[in-house]
Amino acid sequence: MSTERLRRRPHVPAGAVVNRVAVRVFIGVGVVLALVPFVWMVSGSFRSEQDLFSHPQSLLPTSITLHGYESVWQQLPFLRLLLNTVVFAGGTTLLTLVFDSLSAYALARLRFRGRTVCFVLVLVTLMVPFQVTLIPVFIELFHLGWLDTYQGLIVPRATSAFGIFLLRQSMISIPTELDEAARIDGAGHLRIYWSVILPLVKPALATVAVLNFMNLWNDLLWPLVVTSSPDMQTLPAGLTLFGGAHVTDHAVLLAGATISLLPIAIAFFLAQRYFVAGVATTGIK
Repeated sequence: MSTERLRRRPHVPAGAVVNRVAVRVFIGVGVVLALVPFVWMVSGSFRSEQDLFSHPQSLLPTSITLHGYESVWQQLPFLRLLLNTVVFAGGTTLLTLVFDSLSAYALARLRFRGRTVCFVLVLVTLMVPFQVTLIPVFIELFHLGWLDTYQGLIVPRATSAFGIFLLRQSMISIPTELDEAARIDGAGHLRIYWSVILPLVKPALATVAVLNFMNLWNDLLWPLVVTSSPDMQTLPAGLTLFGGAHVTDHAVLLAGATISLLPIAIAFFLAQRYFVAGVATTGIK
């Protein structure tokens, strides 16, 4: 029986085996390159300053200490920085989901003159670097008196051209017969948007939410430009200014960076199923 099974086993070409091995090697190298900086950051947060710069250097600490995590609460207004970052990233992400989904619904489901032109203009904004519009937006916020405020942080970032594009592509794949059936039952556009379209584009919504939350949480340039007082700074800005001003204990900076990664990891873990589905199913049409 064993001889017959070996004879029936399909022959795999040598080239296919080499390709599989090469792919796995490249994936392994990529995983190592991605994990080493993260492992070094986490291990550095548990080291003393002497161990961090000892020679020869090692990836793992020789002795574990909580000095970095204890000092981050003493040398930084960490809770205030964390609160500002949560308000900025969380509030902006929620507004982005509302405005982007409404805009995407209009571009995907409504028929009006100039719809294609509007969609092209949205795509054009994707090609404009953020730094080009930074100064005009700053001047506008100055005249409004919104500098160093939550509304100054949130409102200019409350919509995303990429989010509109992604949600629009997801919505146009939904059959229009669902809209017609809802209209027969007396539903208007807002009812169709809320009860029919949004439940069907949850993966795309999760993708937009995770990407926006990640970018906003790690954003450094915008909070540095808009805020000036320590009470309004976010975690990336606070950690950067702290490092530039003191440069005494790098374990404190690594501990702060490690803690700041936890909300992003939690958000991705909670939305992972929808995020992967949104990336896999959203196409360009």
